Amino acid sequence: MTPPDRLRALLAEPDFVPMPAVWDGLTARMTAGAGFRTAFLSGSCVSASRLGGPDLDLLSFAEMFDSFSLARAAAPDLLLLADCDHGYGNVMNVQRTVRAYGLAGAAAVLIEDKVTPRALTSAGKPTISRDDARMKVRAAVEAAKESGVLVLARTDCRPSLGIDEAVARIEMYVEEGADILFLDSPADREEMKRATAAAAGRPSFIVLSPGSERAPTRSEAAELGFKIGTYPAATLSPVVGAIAQGLAAIENEDLAAAPASVLPRELFRTLGYDDYEATASRFVADVTGD
Repeated sequence: MTPPDRLRALLAEPDFVPMPAVWDGLTARMTAGAGFRTAFLSGSCVSASRLGGPDLDLLSFAEMFDSFSLARAAAPDLLLLADCDHGYGNVMNVQRTVRAYGLAGAAAVLIEDKVTPRALTSAGKPTISRDDARMKVRAAVEAAKESGVLVLARTDCRPSLGIDEAVARIEMYVEEGADILFLDSPADREEMKRATAAAAGRPSFIVLSPGSERAPTRSEAAELGFKIGTYPAATLSPVVGAIAQGLAAIENEDLAAAPASVLPRELFRTLGYDDYEATASRFVADVTGD
């Protein structure tokens, strides 16, 4: 089965599908090793890891695609949903982006309706018109037919245009053939219910943030009608915190204060040293002359 077919089958199962956020080979390998079948290649996490910067449309298509390629190579059986932002331009850019990820083995791609290039501020999420959003999703769905990659259509218009417009866009995305629907920034549980109802039986996606009072638990999300969700802060925040603590421990010459770390043997296992040796041993030349 292809990655998109495997994701379709997974979404057809009764349980909620948790999708940890990944951003490189190590996080993808560890996610697969922990038993997860899916992961979200998060734009915010890739921006943090590659640029050391904010998720404000600074990443290029090439940088994001390179991160996808590294993650897929490190964990080829992990089903990856690639965050493609606004498709990196107009509808033709969207089609190029979707085709590239589909051919490279993505299970799904995310396309959103934010304005590009974005305004020079971190505040707000201005979005393109409803008609332009329709064309972007239409272009994505058409391009996706070549590989079968699923299209996750996201609307960011809730903060600026209101929930009625957001729901109307989700309904429109369903009409255009989007496979998964995503309302960003719902204000409360009622808006979440409206969004999942507008998906008309197709899977709805949600961002679940640990510790957030607004975010539902996984079971609550399922009760609200969501089928699949990601947890960007659950992996990125601990990494940032651990690095900060480790640097402080080095500065203070107090390595005992560093966060708990794995033993060298566990680190080597995680990074695949044993797998490397097992494969490499099959290609060692016979130097005995026999």
